[in-house]
Amino acid sequence: MSPCLALLPPHKRATRRDACRDRSPKARRRRPGGGSTARHFVELLAERVRAGLRVIAVATSEATRSDAQRLGVPLTTLDETPQLDLTVDGADEIAPDLSLIKGGGGALLREKIVASASSRLIVIADESKWVPTLGRFPLPVEVAPFGLAATRRKVEAAAAAAGCPGPALLRRGRDGHAFVTDSGHWILDASCERIPDPKSLADRLDATAGVLEHGLFIGLAHTAVLAGSSGVRVVERS
Repeated sequence: MSPCLALLPPHKRATRRDACRDRSPKARRRRPGGGSTARHFVELLAERVRAGLRVIAVATSEATRSDAQRLGVPLTTLDETPQLDLTVDGADEIAPDLSLIKGGGGALLREKIVASASSRLIVIADESKWVPTLGRFPLPVEVAPFGLAATRRKVEAAAAAAGCPGPALLRRGRDGHAFVTDSGHWILDASCERIPDPKSLADRLDATAGVLEHGLFIGLAHTAVLAGSSGVRVVERS
């Protein structure tokens, strides 16, 4: 058993290993995500690279880039490789239509840019992330620091108009200061509780000045690999 797998409960080890199996030709362009799921996936991917897998990857966070470099996973940039074969990432919530809430790790802007440049997005998570309706997890909204109070009011108004009113709170780091993304922005976490129409909310946020990106990933995920105590379940988007 590899050291990275030993850090995970058995059903989570199974999820990462299943997602790391080849699903397309041997030489591939992959994009590992930016959260804890990505860290374990990169460790598994590095094992496959050492075993001979030909792959080149784009990282969406500085932490993932550092992990990949340390473990010997070949890296490129989206400028050098603007079309990717596959993105593998985690999610904070997954709905039955494979709409997602992402951004708990703070890399939502880069994650969405790269997912949109990929032919296929596979999400790996444990069964606890599978929900009937998105919204229990606070929705991350990446914003410009300038004019924060005005932007926050507009984000809260957009959520209310979409049928999911609630406060949008500034995310803070352990030092108590505003959490700063790798792109130099701040994040509002919108407490929606239940999002009845994710597309409506996404459209409203897209039209809000000061909002740079939001954590609703709609129509991007193709496959979800979900692990539970009874094994691994694979869900394909219909």
